[in-house]
Amino acid sequence: MMAIETLTMAKALTLGLAAAMQADEKVILMGEDIGPLGGVFRVTEGLQQQFGAHRVLDTPLAESGIVGSAIGLAMRGYRPVVEIQFDGFIFPAFDQITTQLAKLTARHEGALQLPIVIRVPYGGHIGAVEHHQESPEAYFAHTAGLRLVSPATPHDAYWMIQQAIASTDPVMFFEPKSRYWPKGEVDHGAAGIDLHASRVVREGTDVTVVGHGAMVSMLLDAAEVAAEEGTSLEVVDLRSLSPIDYAPLLDSVRRTGRLVVAQEAPGSVSIGSEIAATVTEKAFYSLEAPVLRVSGYDTPFPPAKLEGAYLPDVDRILHAVDRALAY
Repeated sequence: MMAIETLTMAKALTLGLAAAMQADEKVILMGEDIGPLGGVFRVTEGLQQQFGAHRVLDTPLAESGIVGSAIGLAMRGYRPVVEIQFDGFIFPAFDQITTQLAKLTARHEGALQLPIVIRVPYGGHIGAVEHHQESPEAYFAHTAGLRLVSPATPHDAYWMIQQAIASTDPVMFFEPKSRYWPKGEVDHGAAGIDLHASRVVREGTDVTVVGHGAMVSMLLDAAEVAAEEGTSLEVVDLRSLSPIDYAPLLDSVRRTGRLVVAQEAPGSVSIGSEIAATVTEKAFYSLEAPVLRVSGYDTPFPPAKLEGAYLPDVDRILHAVDRALAY
């Protein structure tokens, strides 16, 4: 395998899953249509042929049963990787995830580990119908006992899925659907940084903008447009939503004095709300303007033809940047 390869995020995830399965025979994959079909987004394509049906298991259409079975398997020493076919289908498993998976280690005073990864394709920009374009990450980031991460690039997808599988804690692995197909470089030789580290992906001086998943590429596009207009944006990729690594973000805000948080999810009681509150608390005397949020609206996700009006875009991000600079 080449040390540096250009891949889609979907293919990077396939290779990352394969690497984890080769490294540990206790890693098994479970989900609807992940076997011969290779998953709705073809992320598990070829893995059942490579590792066998006893390690890549097609399951019934029963999300609660899938996660419940994974919990039992983890108790017996396996490392299950569960695929939730679409974000909006995760809620039948919500009870298993939040009241069982998230609590069992604490319930056993740390003596029981549950190394389960739940892969969740999430977010919009794919023109899908109801229940297929949700962003439910705040529900799970709010739940103590779960880790939650979201890659924005193929390189991060390749390494973060392996790091998540190696974790001894349950990890919710949110995969931005709209980023499955764009290509990027993957360095097979080095992960770069820790699973839960945030990082600056574009340096700037005037305003810090932060997001996760698919929103990172939107922020980078906004930074390009802003640069043409004479405004320098510093872009921070959160990568991890629980825990959040605030150090690079706070360092950035203390230099720029302004912060815009962007996300596809609705804005109320959200990841963006938490970031705004924490940055205001910890960097109050560095702020030259209130922390501003750009998000989906506090409504159910609209029909596909209206998603462009619902989801944050470059114009809405830059409007918030202008508001921050006007203070």
